[in-house]
Amino acid sequence: MAEMRIDKWLWAARFFKTRALASKACELGRIESNGQRAKAAREVRVGDMLRVKNEAGDFHVEVLLLSEVRGPAAVAQTLYRETEESQQARLKAAEERKEMMRMGAVTEGRPSKRDRQELKRLRGRIHRF
Repeated sequence: MAEMRIDKWLWAARFFKTRALASKACELGRIESNGQRAKAAREVRVGDMLRVKNEAGDFHVEVLLLSEVRGPAAVAQTLYRETEESQQARLKAAEERKEMMRMGAVTEGRPSKRDRQELKRLRGRIHRF
């Protein structure tokens, strides 16, 4: 097997619970293959670089193996290798979420002006002198 559908590979690699969710992510533009938006039927090959956006984060991965069978998580993780930059970015985002939860930034309803300014400051988008 030299190539396969990208939605089937994403399902087998456990980025999505169902193939339908993988197809929907492709349709919404959350999957890129070698820098281009990927449709569900696009063929994926060993060595392709994929960008996958899902609820767990933003992944930049290199395809190492192809599999049409969804196996255990340990086996699924051998199908790809995540880039170092991607791992660091996801860890930073997780830390930001934890910090916001500790500070009580998640409130009921819309954030106030003060809340928005605090979120921007935490994300490093605003500098106070």
